[in-house]
Amino acid sequence: MTDHALLLVNLGSPASTSVADVRSYLNQFLMDPYVIDLPWPVRRLLVSLILIKRPEQSAHAYASIWWDEGSPLVVLSRRLQQRMTEQWRQGPVELAMRYGEPSIESTLARLAAQGIRKVTLAPLYPQFADSTVTTVIEEARRVVRERNLDVQFSILQPFYDQPEYIEALVASTRPHLEQGFDHLLLSFHGLPERHLTKLDPTGSHCLKDADCCRNASPAVLATCYRAQCLRTAAAFAEHMGLSEGQWSVSFQSRLGRAKWIEPYTEARLDELAKAGVKKLLVMCPAFVADCIETLEEIGDRGREQFIEAGGEELVLVPCLNDDPQWAAALNTLCERAPLAVKA
Repeated sequence: MTDHALLLVNLGSPASTSVADVRSYLNQFLMDPYVIDLPWPVRRLLVSLILIKRPEQSAHAYASIWWDEGSPLVVLSRRLQQRMTEQWRQGPVELAMRYGEPSIESTLARLAAQGIRKVTLAPLYPQFADSTVTTVIEEARRVVRERNLDVQFSILQPFYDQPEYIEALVASTRPHLEQGFDHLLLSFHGLPERHLTKLDPTGSHCLKDADCCRNASPAVLATCYRAQCLRTAAAFAEHMGLSEGQWSVSFQSRLGRAKWIEPYTEARLDELAKAGVKKLLVMCPAFVADCIETLEEIGDRGREQFIEAGGEELVLVPCLNDDPQWAAALNTLCERAPLAVKA
């Protein structure tokens, strides 16, 4: 075994479906300045208001999808970790969560204590966003800096358009499409529009016109979550051989009153049902592991909404999870992760 570890990082999950555990998890998640990008006093007030009712509602949602082994997100991420131990030949493969356990801090500290000096940090998000990728990287750097760890990072870059990722997505989805469908909806996690515009390096491109994402320069594309989602969807559709009318894109999981990127998944479900779509397939390519946003938001509530609007069947296409081809693709992507500037 060498001294080069692979650290997979996903979002995280409450420790259990109890209201207290869900409240603790939501507090850590929502107080992250990369998630709610408001000044601390305003963020604290807003999150405190959210935590009055949301933990009970979310605890019920988590309970509806919880597995005997625990949180689906954590269980599936552990299974991927096991797959990756068969692929990654350079050292140990560890798993951490940005929120909840196992934490990035405890995992990095343990690796450093074992003599690990090189870590490939792999945020498990295909598309870039401050609220996913940046917060993972900054937390890892904080731990190294504050604990004075002798650890050097290579960092997996967003892989939204990488052939290995797209091919794994196509291979895992093909069996579901071969069962027949009227329409495929690619539902990505949403973001407030300001998360996009504040990262626009030109200050004058993002969301200025309907085709801004299609016409994004490389500099804009590098940090534009919406443009990267649309590139993922287009590459997937092309590789799958889908015609233009067979698929569409939407964004889910809105929170609060701020304007979020459109079109909204909730609105698309109604529109598609009213347009005569009877069998709808929904896939969620912003996630690599099934979680509350896929299993409950789409698989339960989304299905109910679609049928109430006149549809007949909504099929949730599973995420990549621990698919062997995905593990092989991820290993390839991690092997070419560039060395980062020292924290």
